[in-house]
Amino acid sequence: MEYRFLGNSGLKVSALSFGAWVTFGPQMNEDKAAECMNAAWEAGVNFFDNAEVYADGVAEQIMGAVLSKSGWKRSDFVVSTKIFWGGEGPNVRGLSRKHVIEGTDAALARLQLDYVDLIFCHRPDFHTPVEETVRAMNHVINQGKALYWGTSEWPAERILEAYHVARRERLIPPQMEQPQYNLFHRDRVEREYAPLYERIGLGTTIWSPLASGLLTGKYNDGVPPDTRTTIEGYEWLRSRVAGAKVEETIAKLRQLAPIAEELDCTMAQLALAWCLANPNVSTVITGASRPEQVEENMKAMEVYERLTPEVLGRIEAIVDNKPEQEPDLR
Repeated sequence: MEYRFLGNSGLKVSALSFGAWVTFGPQMNEDKAAECMNAAWEAGVNFFDNAEVYADGVAEQIMGAVLSKSGWKRSDFVVSTKIFWGGEGPNVRGLSRKHVIEGTDAALARLQLDYVDLIFCHRPDFHTPVEETVRAMNHVINQGKALYWGTSEWPAERILEAYHVARRERLIPPQMEQPQYNLFHRDRVEREYAPLYERIGLGTTIWSPLASGLLTGKYNDGVPPDTRTTIEGYEWLRSRVAGAKVEETIAKLRQLAPIAEELDCTMAQLALAWCLANPNVSTVITGASRPEQVEENMKAMEVYERLTPEVLGRIEAIVDNKPEQEPDLR
């Protein structure tokens, strides 16, 4: 495993990490989650990602139970949560000072932790002044409930505004962003955020590197049974892996298959390795419902080492750098 600095901070996170989105709760109970988290840990993963909205808080409860029984030293692992959607009430969603502080406390209780290492503003809140959110995040960190704060899917100009507010008021600025990034969803990471990597030292924790499973190739011939798309409440995933809108992507995946064969890897491993090749990626968040999937995903580190400029050029020629932007449904 490779460990990378989170932006210009002194914190190191594993290049491949493990997240709870979709799987914890709907697909996995505590025992299955423990098997997957232990497999990731054995592979060198030290960063585990979560959010208050995942399975309506159940994902945090499951992860917290696994961590409490793991026997791992707290200094050896990094945990995140994300705040925005805490429920249906008028003050349990968004990024007001009230919800940031109360949502953090509730997440820590579910995770059975005194603090999280990373806390994200899960989406931009255009109804709350940026300064209010910056001050709330600064308070959370000063109270010892989080160590770093960042954003997820924020426009670059709003991240920069938060940074300048923090600097002006001598508060703690955002350190990282969690954007979607994969072979066919690239603009934000590669273009919109490009000035922020050096200008403010932004780190990135990538989500959906496999485009909800589409880039594994398992949907090339239609939607097989017993996939995430059949889980109650996740029917929206089907539109991302099947239908006329994804036919062009599948056609390109078929062209990429010979490259995966030459590298002796799966399409999933190739897609993960491609994300790792971006020097502005701090960590790529993987997901799995079985420990065998975790082990297969971790082999992407070996594939990453074999991605020469010539191979990356061949991949680029197929993908053609024309991202097929998907709706943000997470």
